[in-house]
Amino acid sequence: MAAERGGCALDAVPLPPEVRESLAELELELSEGDITQKGYEKKRAKLLARYIPLIQGVDPSLQAENRVPGSSQATAGVSKQQKSRSTNSRDERFRSDVHTEAVQAALAKYKERKMPMPSKRRSVLVHSSVETYTPPDTSSASEDEGSLRRQGRISSTPFQSHSNVEPWLNRVIQGSSTSSSASSTSSHPGGKPAAASNTAPATTAATVLADLMAHTQIENHSAPPDVTTGLVEYLHHECPQVASVRGVPRGYSSSILETADGVPVNSRVSSKIQQLLNTLKRPKRPPLKEFFVDDFEELLEVQQPDPNQPKPEGNQVNVLKGEPLGVVTNWPPSLLAALQRWGTTQSKAPCLTALDTTGKAIYTLTYGKLWSRSLKLAYTLLNKLTTKNEPLLKPGDRVALVFPNSDPVMFMVAFYGCLLAELIPVPIEVPLTRKDAGSQQIGFLLGSCGVTLALTTDACQKGLPKAQTGEVVTFKGWPRLIWFVIDGKHLAKPAKDWHPQVRDASAEIAYIEYKTSKEGSTVGITVSHASMLAHCHALTQACGYSEAETLTNVLDFKREAGLWHGVLTSVMNRMHVISIPYALMKVNPLSWIQKVCSYKARVAVVKSRDMHWSLLAQRDQRDVSLSSLRMLIVADGANPWSISSCDAFLNVFQSRGLRPEVICPCASSSEALTVAIRRPSELGGPPPGKAVLSMNCLSFGVIRVDTEEKLSVLTVQDVGQIMPGASMCVVKVDGTPYLCKADEVGEICVNSGATGTAYFGLLGITKNVFEAIPVTAAGMPVSDQPFTRTGLLGFVGPDYLVFVVGKLDGLMTVSGRRHNADDVVATALAVEPMKFVYRGRIAVFSVPVLHDDRIVLVAEQRPDASEEDSFQWMSRVLQAIDSIHQVGVYCLALVPANTLPKAPLGGIHISETKQRFLEGALHPCNVLMCPHTCVTNLPKPRQKQPDVGPASMIVGNLVAGKRIAQASGRDVSQLEDNDQARKFLYLADVLQWRAQTTPDHPLFLLLNSKGTVASTASCIQLHKRAERVAVALMEKGRLNVGDHVALVYPPGVDLIATFYGCLYAGCVPITVRPPHPQNLATTLPTVKMIVEVSKSACILTTQAIMKLLRSKEAAAAVDIKTWPTILDTDDMPKKKLPSVFRPTSPDMLAYLDFSVSTTGILAGVKMSHAATSALCRSIKLQCELYPSRQIAICLDPYCGLGFALWCLCSIYSGHQSILVPPLELESNVSLWLSAVSQYKVRVTFCSYSVMEICTKGLGTQTDVLRMKGVNLSCVRTCMVVAEERPRITLTQSFSKLFKDLGLSARAVSTTFGCRVNVAICLQHEIGSFEKEDMPMKYSAMLHSLEIMTCCGPEPPLIV
Repeated sequence: MAAERGGCALDAVPLPPEVRESLAELELELSEGDITQKGYEKKRAKLLARYIPLIQGVDPSLQAENRVPGSSQATAGVSKQQKSRSTNSRDERFRSDVHTEAVQAALAKYKERKMPMPSKRRSVLVHSSVETYTPPDTSSASEDEGSLRRQGRISSTPFQSHSNVEPWLNRVIQGSSTSSSASSTSSHPGGKPAAASNTAPATTAATVLADLMAHTQIENHSAPPDVTTGLVEYLHHECPQVASVRGVPRGYSSSILETADGVPVNSRVSSKIQQLLNTLKRPKRPPLKEFFVDDFEELLEVQQPDPNQPKPEGNQVNVLKGEPLGVVTNWPPSLLAALQRWGTTQSKAPCLTALDTTGKAIYTLTYGKLWSRSLKLAYTLLNKLTTKNEPLLKPGDRVALVFPNSDPVMFMVAFYGCLLAELIPVPIEVPLTRKDAGSQQIGFLLGSCGVTLALTTDACQKGLPKAQTGEVVTFKGWPRLIWFVIDGKHLAKPAKDWHPQVRDASAEIAYIEYKTSKEGSTVGITVSHASMLAHCHALTQACGYSEAETLTNVLDFKREAGLWHGVLTSVMNRMHVISIPYALMKVNPLSWIQKVCSYKARVAVVKSRDMHWSLLAQRDQRDVSLSSLRMLIVADGANPWSISSCDAFLNVFQSRGLRPEVICPCASSSEALTVAIRRPSELGGPPPGKAVLSMNCLSFGVIRVDTEEKLSVLTVQDVGQIMPGASMCVVKVDGTPYLCKADEVGEICVNSGATGTAYFGLLGITKNVFEAIPVTAAGMPVSDQPFTRTGLLGFVGPDYLVFVVGKLDGLMTVSGRRHNADDVVATALAVEPMKFVYRGRIAVFSVPVLHDDRIVLVAEQRPDASEEDSFQWMSRVLQAIDSIHQVGVYCLALVPANTLPKAPLGGIHISETKQRFLEGALHPCNVLMCPHTCVTNLPKPRQKQPDVGPASMIVGNLVAGKRIAQASGRDVSQLEDNDQARKFLYLADVLQWRAQTTPDHPLFLLLNSKGTVASTASCIQLHKRAERVAVALMEKGRLNVGDHVALVYPPGVDLIATFYGCLYAGCVPITVRPPHPQNLATTLPTVKMIVEVSKSACILTTQAIMKLLRSKEAAAAVDIKTWPTILDTDDMPKKKLPSVFRPTSPDMLAYLDFSVSTTGILAGVKMSHAATSALCRSIKLQCELYPSRQIAICLDPYCGLGFALWCLCSIYSGHQSILVPPLELESNVSLWLSAVSQYKVRVTFCSYSVMEICTKGLGTQTDVLRMKGVNLSCVRTCMVVAEERPRITLTQSFSKLFKDLGLSARAVSTTFGCRVNVAICLQHEIGSFEKEDMPMKYSAMLHSLEIMTCCGPEPPLIV
C-alpha cells in the first residue's frame, strides 16, 4: 500500500559483503584516530553512493502524511494542558506560560531533529519475540514497549522518505546512536504509532535496511547480558526504537564487524557509553612486570573550559548605597519601648486578629492585652519556674517557642514575654511525629543553643506525641525539654514592686531564627536588639508604614517576612495585623483577598503561591475589591518564576481595583533580613523593570539580554531598590569576594545595621558569611566595614534596581556551568506534569559523582499513572532539560505519591530527600539513569609508568603467586585442654554443668530505659526456666525431636531461656524479631515469612505478643488462621524435665539464623552444634572471656554476631553479660554509655545504629555526662558489630566526641564478618599480646555452615 501511494515500488538492494567489510574497516580507522571525521564521511559516502539513489523514489507525501497527525496531536496536547492550568494543583512557584510554550517548542524541535530517545532497560525475565531492528522515528514509547509484551506481534512500517532513512542509516552503520544506559524507547511528543502493513512492497522495502543490520543477531537469553564482551547480545533486552521489521537472517555471523578486542563496532551504543565500557572492561592479562606500576597521576580527565563561552565585558560595579535612614523625632529607643508605649497609651487599639479555618475572627488581641500578658509571662518565667530552689532561667538563656501556624496570638505573647524577661526566643515548628523530616537537625540546634524549656499552648501540647508515662516524648536528637503551657491560668500576676527593665536597643541577642542549609544542617541566626530596631525602621521607611494601618499577613509569622512585618514592624507602628492561617488558605484560597476587602487593608504580605491559588478560586467571588491596597508585598519576589503569578494576578484583579504599581516584590534572606523591596511610585520608586536573559549565558555567570522568542530564556522582574541605610555590592560566588562586572552575575552582599549578626555557636562559618570583605580587582577592600553574604545571586540593573536570578542553596555547578534547581523544576513542570506527577511535587538537587555535581530529579508519581506513561514523561523531561538548559540529568526517579519527606508547610524537604537518595532509601518505582549524558570526565586510559612503588610490589607479588596477604588466627584445637567447658561439645551440656557447679553465678543482667535492673538470670535460674520451656514444648506443643520452633520475644532473658529450652527438648530454635504494634502492616509479614520458610511447627512468645498475632489489626496484614501452634511462656508449670536431649552427632542442626537484608532478601543459615561450639570457643579466646568478666552488649539479639553474643557466649565462657536493648536508647540516649561506666566494663559491643544515636544524641551533652560521673576510661575494647561497609567517619566522630569522657581512640574497632561467618575478625583487648587486631580462623565452622534458603523480591535498583 505504501508503494501504491508513493507511485513506485522499492527493490531490495542488499549491500555486498565486501562493502560491509569496507565500512567496518572504515569505522575501525575512525575509532582508532587514523582518519578524521570529515575523511570518514567522505569515504563512507563514496562507498554508499551507488546504493542510496535507488531508494530515493519514495513519495515525500508519506513523510507529511506521517507527521501531520503527530503535530496536530501535539498541538491538541498543548491546548489541553493550557485548558487544565486553571484546575491543576502543581507547584506554582515555577509556573510560566511563556516557559511552558518554550518547552513544548523545544520538544517539537527535538522531534524535527530526530534525536533518539533514551531506551528503557528491560528485566532479563521478560522474553521478546522481536528479532529485527528498524528506524527509530516511527512509533511512540508506549507502543514499542507494548510490542515487547505482546508475544509474537511484529509489525513493519514503510519508509517515510529518503530524508528520514538517511540519518538513521548513518547511525546504524556508524553505531553511534545515543541511547541511554537506563534505556527507554522513542517517545516524541504527539507521536503516532505507525500502522502495520503486510504488503509485499512494504516488506521488500524494509528488507533493504534489514539486510544492512543482518550482522546484528538478536536472540532470546535468560541470563543477564555481559555488556563488556558482547554488546550484540544485549540488544535483545532493549526496547526497539520502532515497530519491528521481518527478514533478518538468524545465525548470521558478526565476526567481520568486531575489533581486535572483540568489541563490536556496529552497536546501538553511544561513543560515551562505549568509552565507559572500554574503561571498565576487564583487560586481557598483561605481562607480569606491568603489575609493578603505580598510577600516581590523577586518573580523571580535567574539564577544559569552552573557549567560546561568554565572558563578562562590562566595568567593575562599585558599592551601591541606599537612601539614608530618615530621622524620626519620636522614634522609640527599642521595640519593647514601643510596645510599652502602645500598651499603656493605646491599650484599646487592635494589634492582631486571628482567624479560624472557616475565616471567622476568633480573637482580636489589643495592645493593652499584649502588654499585660507579656508582663505576666515574663514574671512567671523569671520567678515561678524553679529547680532545686533555684530559678530555672536566667537572663540570656534560650527558650524554644513551639506554636502552630494557626495560633499567632499566643506566639506573639510568648515572643514579647521572652524579650521582656531578657530571654532569647527560638521559634521552631511543631514536631508532629518522632521522625519528622529535619526534626533531628532542629534538635541539634536546640541542643547547641542550650535550650531546656519549651513554651507552647495547652491545645498544642495535647497534640504532641506522648510516652507511656503521659509526658511528651523526647524527639530523636532533641535535648530533654521542660514543656510549659502559657495559657492564662498557668501565668502568675506580677508583684506590685516588679517591673521589667525596658532598655534601649543594644548589641545583645534579641532572638534566634532557624535556617536549614542546602546540605540539611540547621543553623540558628542571631538577630540583635539593635538590628531588630534598625530593620523595623528601614521597613517602615521603605514601605511607608503609618500608625493604625491594617496589614493582612498570609505568611508564617514565626520567621522571615511574616515575622518581620506581622510581629515586629507592626508593633513598632501600632498597626493592626490580620493573620491568615495556612489551613484556611488550603480551604479557601480567596480568604486573604476577602479580608483585605472587608478590613480595607492597606498592605498585604503574600507569596506568589497565594496569588496563584487566588486565581484558581476567583471565579467563585465576584464582589471583591482591592482598591484599598497601596502595597501588595510579594515575599518570594526573589524567585525568578514569581513574575508569572504577579502578571496573571494583575491581569485578573486590575478590573477589581488593583493598581499595577501596588505589586511590590521583595528579596530577603535569613542572614541579611530584607535586602531590597520595590516601592510604589507614591513613595518615590522608579518604574518596575523586566529583563529577558539567556539561560545559557547565565549558566556561565554572564548577563546577556535576549528575546522572548528564544526557547532558552529566563524572564525576571526587579525586586526594587536596596533598603534605606544599607550598602550593597555584587561579588564573585567562588573564592575571594572580588567585585563583579556590570554584566556578571554574583552573590549580593549587604552592609547594614539591619542584618543578622552570626550563626549561633559557629564562629568559622560566621566569619565567612557575616564578615565578608569585598575587594576590587586590584585586591583593595571596598570598605572598612564587613558585609553580609545574602545567598542571593543577581545583579544591579538600570535605575539601580536589583534583579535576582537564583539562590546559592539551589545552585548546581555541572562541568563548570551553574544551573539553578528552580529553573530545572520549572522546565520539568512544563512537560504536562499533571498527567504523571502527583500535585506537581518535584525535587531537584545535585550529587557528587567523579568530583563533579550531577543533577538528580525526583518526582512523586500519580497513583493512576502507568509505568509506560510515566516513563514517556521522564524521557520528554530529559529532552526538555537538554534543550532548555543544555545539561544532562544523571538520574530521574519517580516515587509513589506522598512518600517524599515534607517540609512544615507541606512542600518537599529537599535536603532530606537528597539524604535518602544517597542512602538508597528513596525506594523509587521508576528510575531512569543517564550517566553517559552528564559524566564526561571519565578516567583516562591506563598509562605505563616506569617507577615501582610499594603498592605495586604487593599487587605484583600477588599476581606472581605469592600469598603475602594470607592471615590466620591461633589454632583452637591445641588450646584450653584444661578448660572444663572444652569437655562439653554441646551448649546444653555446658549450661547443665554450670548449673551444677556454680548455680548462683550471675550470667545475665538486663537494664531498662531508666538504667535500673529489669531482670537477672543465674546459672541455676536459667537452667530451671529452660527445663520448664522444654516440658511445655513436649506436653502442650506435642513436638518431636528436630521440629523447628520460632521464638518471637522482645530482647530479654525470656528469649535466652526459651532458646535453651528448645535445645533441652531437641527442637531447633529460630529467633524472630517481634512485630511492631504500631507498624503491623510492614513488620508482621516478615515474621510470617520467617515462620513459613523455616517450617516452624510452633511459636513461643509472650501473652501480649500472642494477642497481637491474633488481633484484628494482624488479620489485615496476614492470614492469622495459618499460624502454627502459639504457646505463651508467661505462666508455665514448674515441672522437672525427665531427661535433657543429647544430639547423636555434632553435625546435627543446633539453630537457624534468619535475617532480612536491606534489599528485602530473607536468608537463613544452618548452624550445627559443632559450628556453634567452635564459634563460642573462638570468641572466648579472642576476647579473653572468663567467669569473672563483665561485658556490655547493646545489640539486637536476633541474628548474626549479636545473637551469638547475647545468647551463646555467656553460657560457654561463663562471663556476665549486661544486656542493653537498643530500643531503650530512644527514650534514654545515654543508657549504654552510663551502664558501661557504672559497671566499669572493659569489653563492650554495639552496632553502627547505636553508635550513630549516641553521636547525634549526646553530641552536646558530654559536659553533662561528665558531671554525672560518666567515665569511659575503663573501656579497653569497644567493638562495632555490623555486616556492612566500615563507616570510618562515624567511628572517628564517636572516638573524638567521647575522648573527653576518657574513651581511648584505640579501643574502638569494627568486627569483620558475613552472613555465613559472623566473626572472621575480632579485636584483642588492648594490653594483650601485641595490642593489634588479630583475625580468627574458623575452618570447622566454615565447613558446617551453608545457606539454607533465599527468598524475597528481585533486588531493587539502589540509588
